[in-house]
Amino acid sequence: MMRIGFAGLGRMGSAMARNLAPVAETLTLWNRSRGKAQALAADLGCAVADSPRALSDASDVVVTMLADDASSEAVHGGADGLFAGRARVFFEMGTMSPDHICWLAENAPEGAQVIDAPVSGATQAAAEAQLLIMAGCTEDAAAPLAPIFAALGKETICLGRPGAGAVMKLAVNSLIHGLNQTLAEAMALAEASGIAREAAFDVIEASAACAPMLKYRRLLYLDEAAHDVTFTVALARKDMEVTAALARALGTAMPQGLTTLAELRAAEASGYAERDMAAMLDHMRKDHP
Repeated sequence: MMRIGFAGLGRMGSAMARNLAPVAETLTLWNRSRGKAQALAADLGCAVADSPRALSDASDVVVTMLADDASSEAVHGGADGLFAGRARVFFEMGTMSPDHICWLAENAPEGAQVIDAPVSGATQAAAEAQLLIMAGCTEDAAAPLAPIFAALGKETICLGRPGAGAVMKLAVNSLIHGLNQTLAEAMALAEASGIAREAAFDVIEASAACAPMLKYRRLLYLDEAAHDVTFTVALARKDMEVTAALARALGTAMPQGLTTLAELRAAEASGYAERDMAAMLDHMRKDHP
C-alpha cells in the first residue's frame, strides 16, 4: 500500500478522495479552503496537511484534482508547493492544457514521475468509482499504480506519453459541450412548437441521437434549478477556451467548437456562470428570442 495525498476537494475531488481511502496506507488531504479538508478528514479518519509541501512530505503519491492551469501551477510550484516536498509520483487529474503538463514535467523534482490522468464522468461516476481515466503514460508506467487507477475508475486507457491524456480530455469535453449545446437547441425548437418539455426529452432519449450523458443528466435537463450543480457553465467555457487554443496551435479547424464557445461566453455574460451547464437550455430559450 502507498501513502497517498489528495489536493483539490471540489465536487469531483471529494468523491475521488473517499474512494482512495480504502487502498491507502495513509491518506492525507489538502484544500485551499481548509474547512472542506477538515470536514472530509473527520469523516474518513485521515489527516489534513497545512500546505501542499506538507502534503507531499506525508505522501508517496499525490493526486490533484484542480480547476485549471493557474491553480495547478500555484499548488505544485514555489517553496511551499508540492514539488518542494518528498513525494515522487504526481497525478494531475483535472482538465489542463498540454502545455501545463509539459510545465509540470519540466519543473518536477529530479527522478519524479508526473502523469496527466484526467477523467471522464460526472460526480455520480466519481462517487461510484466509474470514471474513465485517460492516462498520459505507458501501460508499464501505470502498472505499479494500478490500485489507484482501480480505486477511482472503471477503466484506464494509457495513451503512451505525457500530455496525451490532457489532449484526449479536451477532445472528449469538446464533444460533451457540443452535445450539451445541440441538445439545448433541439429542446428549444421542440418546445417552441408546443411539444411538452418532458415529451421532447423522451423522444430524444429514445432516439439514435442519445448519448449516455443525456440519460444520466435527464433530471438536470428537465429541471436544472431543482438539482445540485455538477459542472458549471464557467468551467465549460474554460474547457472550450483551452480546446480552441490547442486547435489553433495544431492547425485544426473547430467551427462547431467555436460556436459552442461563443454560446458559453454569452451565457456566462448573462449571469449563468455558476449554474450547471444544463442551464444552456434556459439560455437558448430566454436569450435567443
